Amino acid sequence: MAQFFVRCIVYIGCFILSWYAMSALNYEKLLRKDHVVQAQILYFLLIMALAYLSGSFLLSFMYRAGV
Repeated sequence: MAQFFVRCIVYIGCFILSWYAMSALNYEKLLRKDHVVQAQILYFLLIMALAYLSGSFLLSFMYRAGV
């Protein structure tokens, strides 16, 4: 049960950090005109993917180190 809470906290923390990091990008130059909804979906999916990858990396690193 404790592992579940640790995993949730790590993934939520990575999601927040990914959101913060993605706000530094100016991706409006890459998008087509009048495709706002698709751009927002893509932005959210990229944040989720980045959070999952970084969270998985941190969790595997923590469990290998024996923490």
